[in-house]
Amino acid sequence: MALTKGQRALVLTSGGVDSSTALALAVDRLGADHVTALSIQYGQKHDKEIQAAKAVSAHYGVEQLFLDLTPIFAYSDCALLKGSDQDIPEESYADQIEKTEGKTPVSTYVPFRNGLFLSSAASIALSKGCDVILYGAHADDAAGFAYPDCSAAFNDAMNHAIYEGSGHQLEIFAPFVNRDKAGVVKLGLELGVPYELTWSCYEGGNEPCGRCGTCIDRAAAFAANGVEDPALQKNGKR
Repeated sequence: MALTKGQRALVLTSGGVDSSTALALAVDRLGADHVTALSIQYGQKHDKEIQAAKAVSAHYGVEQLFLDLTPIFAYSDCALLKGSDQDIPEESYADQIEKTEGKTPVSTYVPFRNGLFLSSAASIALSKGCDVILYGAHADDAAGFAYPDCSAAFNDAMNHAIYEGSGHQLEIFAPFVNRDKAGVVKLGLELGVPYELTWSCYEGGNEPCGRCGTCIDRAAAFAANGVEDPALQKNGKR
């Protein structure tokens, strides 16, 4: 689908590269006054990404809402969550997928997170008079079954359910679902996304660790575009 002037959009924003690019795309196409950002807490080990989401939303001057779904994930042992004693893997997603043989999600997969996020967002979006929900799922995350709730098949199924369940009032749009992360960064650079404000690292230190899967994935995406990561420059890493 394409965003159309006059629409109102709710954008799921985590403060990372992908969701910040989705927010920038919505603002570029619809205008800031037609965009609402929704940031969701789910029991993650740190709040760096929420703080980044606040900074990016403030940059674009959009309304920002917050939702806490932490209790739903209280039974999960996902490595990203406070209740888990699992270590966050310090290796690329490709290496993690090789170990799982592409048959099971990686240890940083939060059970059905995007399904819960989108379902919750649908209720809020309808209440706010929105026509579309955007989220930043991209093809690299879906590869090898690493994050199955980022796949095109999942997106199509959720879109159908939300469209029918909303009485044909609401759709979801994953603009990068068939694009790799390097392609997301390429578009974001064209849109002038303030990547220096974003946070992707699974660790909650003062600087990105550079070793977790998402740090490695992010570095490769910027390198593929021939530019240094602005967030690393901001933190004095370059």
